[in-house]
Amino acid sequence: MNKTRFLVTAAFALIYSTAAVAQDAAPVDPKYTWDLSDLYASVEDWDEARQQVMANFEKIEQRRGTLGKSADDLYQTYRLVSDTLKEAGRVYVYASMNNDEDQRNSETQERSQLAGIMFSRFGESTAWMQPELISVGREVIEAYIAEDERLAPFAFQLDNALRNAPHTLGEEAEQTLSYFTQSFAAPSTTYQMLANSDIPWPTITLADGEEVLVNSQGYNRARSSLNRDDRKLAFDTFWGKWAEYRSATGLVLNSHIQTQVALAKARNYDSVLHRELHQDNLPPAVYHTLVEQVNKALPTLHRYFRLRARMLGVEQMHYYDIYPPLVSLDKEFDIETSMALTLDAMQVLGDDWVDMQRDAMSERWMHVYPQPGKRSGAYMQGFAYDVHPYLLLNHNDDYAGLSTLAHEWGHAMHTLYAQQRQPFETASYATFIAEIPSTSLQLILQDYMSKNAESIDEQLFYLGEGLEGMRGTFFRQTMFAEFELALYEAAEKGEALTGERMSEMYGEILRRYHGHDEGVVIIDDLYTNEWLFIPHFYRNMYVFQYATSQTAGTALYEKIVNEGEAGVENFKDLLRAGGSDYPYKLLVRAGVDLAQPEPYEAMVRKMNAVMDEVERLLDIKESMSQAAAE
Repeated sequence: MNKTRFLVTAAFALIYSTAAVAQDAAPVDPKYTWDLSDLYASVEDWDEARQQVMANFEKIEQRRGTLGKSADDLYQTYRLVSDTLKEAGRVYVYASMNNDEDQRNSETQERSQLAGIMFSRFGESTAWMQPELISVGREVIEAYIAEDERLAPFAFQLDNALRNAPHTLGEEAEQTLSYFTQSFAAPSTTYQMLANSDIPWPTITLADGEEVLVNSQGYNRARSSLNRDDRKLAFDTFWGKWAEYRSATGLVLNSHIQTQVALAKARNYDSVLHRELHQDNLPPAVYHTLVEQVNKALPTLHRYFRLRARMLGVEQMHYYDIYPPLVSLDKEFDIETSMALTLDAMQVLGDDWVDMQRDAMSERWMHVYPQPGKRSGAYMQGFAYDVHPYLLLNHNDDYAGLSTLAHEWGHAMHTLYAQQRQPFETASYATFIAEIPSTSLQLILQDYMSKNAESIDEQLFYLGEGLEGMRGTFFRQTMFAEFELALYEAAEKGEALTGERMSEMYGEILRRYHGHDEGVVIIDDLYTNEWLFIPHFYRNMYVFQYATSQTAGTALYEKIVNEGEAGVENFKDLLRAGGSDYPYKLLVRAGVDLAQPEPYEAMVRKMNAVMDEVERLLDIKESMSQAAAE
């Protein structure tokens, strides 16, 4: 079931920031932590709910052989399964988020594992349904839907199940595969523990004497230093430590890849890419057009790197010159300021949007600050349909924290608008749609901040952040997608994949994107180990949808700017649709066709237009400096 797939990846799939948590953190005000009692008043209540969910599995299995008896039988089975899934989602959300507060806690680890076991059992108890549904046949199922209006909420789900007939195995085979759900997730779980808990990170001393622990948070901060020696030291230390784990991490990632290749083959897919596109009914042209258009646009990316070199005052760009801000901004954005600015920026989306978001922000739905053991990154967890979305942040009082806040609230508002209009069965949206509102809100925020900048330098800062967002999402995520596809294609050809081989493959793509051979950005051999750190490679061809989402988000924001209220309603209608239809159809209905080159070409034009504006402002600054000197 698609909803099950959404749920078990929800805590990982919406990661936007890669910042890890601080090793030492002061106690925080409880209002900046989420209130899980909205889900269950106590651990005892949670466990009681889990046991009730588990008790339903036998009832589901007793429904075998009923799907073709009558419309009422079909409804009763799907209602039981849906209600069980809804409560199971709530159980899972509580356990996973409780564990994310401190992943060192053995008790919360155990509860999180129990929730995972529960979902494995859910998969086992429902494994018979799709084969049986397909054996009943589309004609009978559609007649039942027409006969019984209670089946309306399940109509899309039933259509999607029937659509997957060529890739559905017999009941015995489906049952057997369902027993391995946890085993299939083992590589991802192993990677998470390695990346977040087990590597002993070294400490470096920066030029000003500050000591920095080079975990992912320390690396993210040090790599943005205006001191070039500091950021090179951070790069060399971080990737040097990861390189020590290259063989082991390569084995873990290869295990994941080989598992996915085997599963795709078992279900009669041509490839893993075919399976991933088919699951959301995406035309293959979406993926291939993105990659083609991004590669065609590499001169624009190289233009950005040359502009960055000019603004940083370096003659030859190296990979460690990618991250420092083009202009320094002496401003802090604490969480209260960040929320206020986000709400101000969202005025363009109307009073109903702002009122809903303001009310939601006043509740304890967020876990805001880093703390020891807390899960890294940021995500929105929206599967507790009868409760509300939750957001995990690691806010650092900088512009990146402000932008991440807007991003994650894009997900949360998507969930709230979808739940306003959709029943549980069609409220959860596909990944292909999920990242669109989040990137749209970041664009709205960036535009607002640029328009309200108090100086040329501040405006340059926000424009630079916008350029970096386009680089990091449109180009970088597509680069990741190319690498990931290359890994799957190698495995599908029967080629060996070691950590060393993966670094060679990643290095070739990394250097091509960054114009290494043309002298645009020099990539040292050590940095070709960057793939070790990317959690998204355990998410099965997920990353390309960041790039398509930013492209679609840019197009939808352009409609908001050009069409006013009509553009706003068009945007909200996409959110309200939730998962009521196939995501590609929903987006085409909203006026964006990602199987065609035009949206990507518009994205590239926007990036060039921003660079034109940056160069114009730089020329003004230089003229002012010359006039002052004279």
